[in-house]
Amino acid sequence: MSKMRTVRRTLQGLVLAFAALSAAAATDLSAYLREDHPDVYTVVKGDTLWDISGRFLERPWLWPELWRVNPQIENPHLIYPGDRIALVWVDGQPQLQLERGVAGRTQRLTPDKLSPRVRATPLESAIPAIRLDAIQPFLVQNRVVEPGTLDAQPYVVQGESERLVLGAGDRIYVRGELPDSQSFSIVRKGPLYVDPETDEVLGREATYIGLGQAVAQNDDIATMLVSSTREEVQVGDRILPTEERRLQSTFFPSAPADQVRGQIISVFSGVTQVGQYDVVALNRGEREGLEPGNVLAIYKRGALARDRIANETIRLPSERAGLLMVFRTFEKLSYALVLETERPLAVFDEVRNP
Repeated sequence: MSKMRTVRRTLQGLVLAFAALSAAAATDLSAYLREDHPDVYTVVKGDTLWDISGRFLERPWLWPELWRVNPQIENPHLIYPGDRIALVWVDGQPQLQLERGVAGRTQRLTPDKLSPRVRATPLESAIPAIRLDAIQPFLVQNRVVEPGTLDAQPYVVQGESERLVLGAGDRIYVRGELPDSQSFSIVRKGPLYVDPETDEVLGREATYIGLGQAVAQNDDIATMLVSSTREEVQVGDRILPTEERRLQSTFFPSAPADQVRGQIISVFSGVTQVGQYDVVALNRGEREGLEPGNVLAIYKRGALARDRIANETIRLPSERAGLLMVFRTFEKLSYALVLETERPLAVFDEVRNP
């Protein structure tokens, strides 16, 4: 229960922060209402806050400014299937109001009751802000490190009984010192990220393979028991300390605080084409002010064209073609989820403030 209270307090803090931000922004939301918006919408299973906001707004990331909560509702930032969302006008501005359905209700005590009755609604039944299934493997597992970091880490030299196919439950032998009884991440060298504009090396991806525990050390050879894997462990895989960071599974889309211009430099599907719900890497990160939840517009990079009059090659203007949301940031780059696409996208397409 204490963990659930902590999560709820965190979510409440985010809502208060967004409320303050929206009050300061004073955006004229009427200009961004969809012409075909519903007056009332009933939430169904499978909805996300992004989907619902998109039914009312042409710019879904503005949803915190549109939202108006009922002070009699506990946890108004959590929305459940069966809840009714109504569009109303207050002081000339549109706002959304929430009427709880059965799943989202909590029972309050009245003076004539002598004993409390509690009806608990699992936090997991609330709808998410965005789809999480596409980014789940990247939330805590994959990471970006300095280019030379992995070369200096212990590595797998062989599996038990010289086996080449290694997985959960197997013993592996690692060259290097590993403190006994500690857990470690098994990772593989991923791509080296280089900024296409400046040629700056942004970092090396450490692709998550699995988890293991050190069980013995003999000189510089450690024995590790593999506890779980996402794919087969291979000779040469590196061993890193497990990353201690809080799992962030709730994201509230928002516009970046600063001006951002960058590019998509990689897509995790293993191809160069980019589609909806693909995970991509951007050449902008924490040092440029990006934070998890920031929404950026994607611009299709203009094609090269031949100017026959001036006898030179020129690049045509980039055109807006989609939206993405940053869900994990590193110092020099970020991971993002493509939320919308209006045309085929590709690596090196541009990203800007929405």
